[in-house]
Amino acid sequence: MSDGTTPDPTPEPEAAGERYQAGMRVRREVLGDDHVDRAVAGTTEFTRPFQEYITHAAWGSVWTREGLDRRTRSCLTLAVLTALRSHGEIAMHVRAAIGNGLTPAEISEILLHTGVYAGVPAANEAFAIAQRTLSEMGEI
Repeated sequence: MSDGTTPDPTPEPEAAGERYQAGMRVRREVLGDDHVDRAVAGTTEFTRPFQEYITHAAWGSVWTREGLDRRTRSCLTLAVLTALRSHGEIAMHVRAAIGNGLTPAEISEILLHTGVYAGVPAANEAFAIAQRTLSEMGEI
């Protein structure tokens, strides 16, 4: 009920559940309120299912698990994003890695190590993005 008397034709999304709420909390803690607020503000009816999915699945189901700490999850995320050449995600996760306690030197080691297994071109671009991001953050 939207006004208390008229049934709301929009069903309550599954995303309103506990896992979604936990995912949104972790997403905000890792990526920052500004980033998440921009993503939420940019959500359209077309993109809403995807935003709900990543909040629920990635952040609420995986990042909330106890098996790995956030530092380790950041290491893995940077390595996988580099290997997949997901350049649009690397800067965001460099910032998250710093917030999760990694140092610029550790980020450099992750990218160097990934370059051996994922290829020099992938690591080269990741290094450029990471350097630019760390510089903008005043970390290097």
